[in-house]
Amino acid sequence: MKILYTNIHHGNGGGHVTYIMNLLRNLKDGHDLWLGTPSESRLFRYARDLRGVNVQDMRFTSRPATLLREVRALRRFLRRENFDLVHVNASADHRHFMLARMGLPNPPKLVWTRHNDRRINSFGHHLRARFGTDHVIAVSDYVAQGLATSPYRALPSTTIRHGIDTQYYTPVNEARRVALRQRWFGDKHENLIVMGSVGGTDTEKGWLDLVEAVAMLPESQRARFRLLVAGDPPDETRVNRVIAAGMLDACVFPGLVDDIRDVLGACDAGFVLSHFEALSYACRETMAMGLPTLVTNAGGLPENLVHGQQGWVVPVRKPDAIVPVLLSMLENPRQLSEMGLAARQHSEQHFGLGPFAAQTLQVYKNTVASI
Repeated sequence: MKILYTNIHHGNGGGHVTYIMNLLRNLKDGHDLWLGTPSESRLFRYARDLRGVNVQDMRFTSRPATLLREVRALRRFLRRENFDLVHVNASADHRHFMLARMGLPNPPKLVWTRHNDRRINSFGHHLRARFGTDHVIAVSDYVAQGLATSPYRALPSTTIRHGIDTQYYTPVNEARRVALRQRWFGDKHENLIVMGSVGGTDTEKGWLDLVEAVAMLPESQRARFRLLVAGDPPDETRVNRVIAAGMLDACVFPGLVDDIRDVLGACDAGFVLSHFEALSYACRETMAMGLPTLVTNAGGLPENLVHGQQGWVVPVRKPDAIVPVLLSMLENPRQLSEMGLAARQHSEQHFGLGPFAAQTLQVYKNTVASI
């Protein structure tokens, strides 16, 4: 098949980058794969190094005059390249390709992945459901439930959870662990319980809820914890909240890292305490690294693990509900390694790239074959 993937993000791109790159890597040998994404995006930089993938600079602007020019260019592009299928990942690219394929003698099929739980009952979604969608992929059962009461409810849909490379994300050995802990915390790291996150530093990622929870502990217990939070450096408002909680010395912000294993490899446990979440690559990568993971009950997050086995599920935005989990870590440190092993085994059984790519390819085949 000849397949075009699209991405609207000009910069980092977050989970969309991981999602599309995983599909490109796993399907490129058997299919003619193309990618349309802004040339300054992280995805453009990553994908252009993939042999056999044709990467195009592509924009999805909302300003009417620019939008019309872009849609006309896409229409010529589609007519020339004759794709079997276009896989869109957001509203703007979805809109552009709905318009661009209208009236073509041999239009490509359109598959849309719903990556979030934002409102989808707008007029634009009604139009895209009616004229611009042949199949919907939901990244979790939670996301799929939202489709049932949306304009997309009558369309074919499939739930396909994220796959990750469980051979790349794997537990570090003890020597590497010690080296990473020394890198982030210096020599006085032996008795620390390090909790790490690679989900970012936006407030809705919930890391400040953990800051507040640790701050509730008595000083002797609080001193045992360190929080390692990767992502864009937090702004002044968020840093001030850390200072107000008396937790600045307990938090390390490594910034945006090229290899998140350098963060997770130093940790005893991970956390993804998002206020809103469709599923979470960060959670799955953390578990694959052999870390028990603390998550909220937001969205699709609880679909990643079983409470008390591979990690813990707590109510969203409830720092006081996190405190008992922290106390259990102090009282029974052995559980961290036991649950970490269970998290690793769970990831090997359920998070693999093979099933993810195979299920997605089957959607493509079914969609292209449909009349």
